[in-house]
Formats: sequence, C-alpha cells, structure tokens
Amino acid sequence: MHGLYLVTDRDLCGRLSLEEVVLQAAKAGAACVQLREKNIATRDFIEEARRIKEILTPYKIPLIINDRIDVALAVEADGVHVGQSDMPYSMARKLMGPRSIVGLSVETWEDVEAAEKLDADYLGVSPIFETPTKTDTKGSWGLEGLSKIRAYSRHPLVAIGGLNASNAKDAVMAGADSIAVGSAICSAPDPFIASVELVDIIRSAKG
Repeated sequence: MHGLYLVTDRDLCGRLSLEEVVLQAAKAGAACVQLREKNIATRDFIEEARRIKEILTPYKIPLIINDRIDVALAVEADGVHVGQSDMPYSMARKLMGPRSIVGLSVETWEDVEAAEKLDADYLGVSPIFETPTKTDTKGSWGLEGLSKIRAYSRHPLVAIGGLNASNAKDAVMAGADSIAVGSAICSAPDPFIASVELVDIIRSAKG
C-alpha cells in the first residue's frame, strides 16, 4: 500500500456528493479508497459501495471497506480494513481469502508486536495526530511513534489521523508508505486540487 489513501466521510463532503469526491481523488492519482460508513443501513452501504467500485474500476484503484466484511463480500471489494475492536484479523482473512487486501489498525505497541506474526497487507498506524473524526482511540502515536514502528515492523505502514498537506511529508519521512486522509480531501473546496497536492507531496517525499 503506497501513496494517497482516501478514507471517505460523507458528513464532510459538503455541497459535493461522496461519489464526486471519490471520482476527483481517483482522477488526481489516489492509490486506494476506503469506504467508511458507521451510520447507514446495510442495504444502503452495499448500494453505495457498488457505485464507488464502478467509479474506481477504470482507474484500477482498490476499494477497501471499513470493518464490514459482509459488505465487502457482497460487492466483491478488493479488501477490508479492521480495527482492534472489529472482527479479529484471522477471521477476516479467512472470510476474505488470501488474495484480498486486509489492513489492520494498530493503536498500542502490543498491537504492533502481535501484528508482526500476521500476514496483514498493511498496518494502519492510528492516529498519528489527534483528530475529531477518530474519537475511540488510545492516544496518538506522533511522528516519533511512527518512526519506532517503521524500525520494527515488516509491514507497509499507512499513517492515519490528523494528516493533511502541512504534515504529510513529515509522516512519509518518519516511515509511512501511505498517507490516509479524510477531511483534507472531503472538506476541501476542490477535492481534485487537494488530492493532486497530496499526491505530489507524497511522491516528492519518497524521492
């Protein structure tokens, strides 16, 4: 998992539809899109996921479903992302199969150590900075914590939480392979321009 990783948030999209925001991010070069929905009915989630998948398929951008493995299987999404309070990783992997992308959030050092024994496709280091969209975490890692995980872990790292154009480079330099953002794109006046800026920052930081 490398590059710009969009985590959707429909409540932040303002005048644009979620589908339009995703399309603009895809056109700008996003590497991955995680569809995150906590408060809609399952049927609505499935229908939305199908629409997002149709948008992403021409760009060959993987669709990751947050938490809901039933939705991921229903729409044949490319993968799922699970947190420490979601379905256990081993069960998620068994259900999704060996070819699917399965990402795992790590919120404590114990999580990082346990993940080293797993075949996760990436670790979501969450949160790097405090953010109003993630309120159920156990404190922030900061750039120092991210660097510590990079030195220890064999997995690709997706930095999540409080990231935007002002600090994305620092996160890459600290060891992130991918930068996950929500509000930095969903709330932007122009999601395409915001996405292009982030893609360029990440690429230049990687050298």
